[in-house]
Amino acid sequence: MSDCVLFSEIPTACGRVIARATLNAPKALNALGLDMIQALAAKLDEWEQREDIVALWLDGAGGKAFCAGGDIVQMHKSMVKHAGEGRNPFTEQYFAEEYALDYRLHRSQIPVVVFGDGIVMGGGMGLLQGADFRLVTARSRMAMPEITIGLFPDVGGSWFLNRLPGKVGLFLGLTGVHINGREAVEVGLADRMVEGDAEALLALLAEQRYSGQPRDNRAVLYRLFKQQAADMAELPHPLVDHLSLINSLCDGEDLQTVVTQMLSAKDRDSWLDRALGNLEKGCPQTAHLVWEQLARSTYLSLADVFRMEWCLAVQCSLHGDFREGVRALLIDKDGKPGFRHRSIADVPRDYIDGYFECPAPVHPLASLGKA
Repeated sequence: MSDCVLFSEIPTACGRVIARATLNAPKALNALGLDMIQALAAKLDEWEQREDIVALWLDGAGGKAFCAGGDIVQMHKSMVKHAGEGRNPFTEQYFAEEYALDYRLHRSQIPVVVFGDGIVMGGGMGLLQGADFRLVTARSRMAMPEITIGLFPDVGGSWFLNRLPGKVGLFLGLTGVHINGREAVEVGLADRMVEGDAEALLALLAEQRYSGQPRDNRAVLYRLFKQQAADMAELPHPLVDHLSLINSLCDGEDLQTVVTQMLSAKDRDSWLDRALGNLEKGCPQTAHLVWEQLARSTYLSLADVFRMEWCLAVQCSLHGDFREGVRALLIDKDGKPGFRHRSIADVPRDYIDGYFECPAPVHPLASLGKA
């Protein structure tokens, strides 16, 4: 098996096992490639059949990132190759397998722990949000930054952004602003900020006594992570400090109203300037997709959210803005994407509606959640 993910099993004091998977592409900040997704899915097939596995632990190699996002460089290659063809086999497969994996983590009977140390963005957020225990550290830097590349907050963003307090989810989607571990805990994007590195925490986990009941094992994990909680007082929390203003600026009957309010905000400090600068320079198409995905997913099941997002993601790969955004950020690195529309006001409603249409005759996630 490829070493893109490192697998190991940690024996515990009671003779049971903690299963560990480490994303292993540190030079790419553990960007989630299709080979990683397939390796994780295959190993889960094996681990889920065993009665001695008491927890699944997922982390990243290299010390800089858990996972900085999906493999958008490979996606860009496929978008160039299949430009104008009306179908993109790679992105159809990639997003179907990624979303199926994310859904699987959300629904796992075995307790899932994700150690979100360092950079956690995009596809990394999808893995983190599927865990029972979403752990962050003082070094965590998290974001859904798709506004910069013409995609949208996928990997279940329609689900977890909609569940944040007030207008925080909309604000994070429209600005792609980075937040730290304390802020993630305070708004509900993480469960606990912890002390120590992965090895130290795993050593403590190995000392615990577990049973054959997942509910009991979740309680053991909960108690341990509570004991290892870090003091968050020293970390700044500008997202929370700006919560009242965010709720006011994002309170509008339509996207154009909200964006106008945001960009005309008075008394902007450096943090808000950075956030709103991302929106101002970002992809107009993405801003519309953020607005629509959150509105349309309010009452959807998790499985239906992933089905909707698969359509959106593949449609993005068939339109030019996603390809152009990745080119400007990671390929040519000129920082000057030529997006199709100059402003949010220029994007037609029917153009955005088309992104929610299934681009394949049969939806690959049609059976998700129905087995």
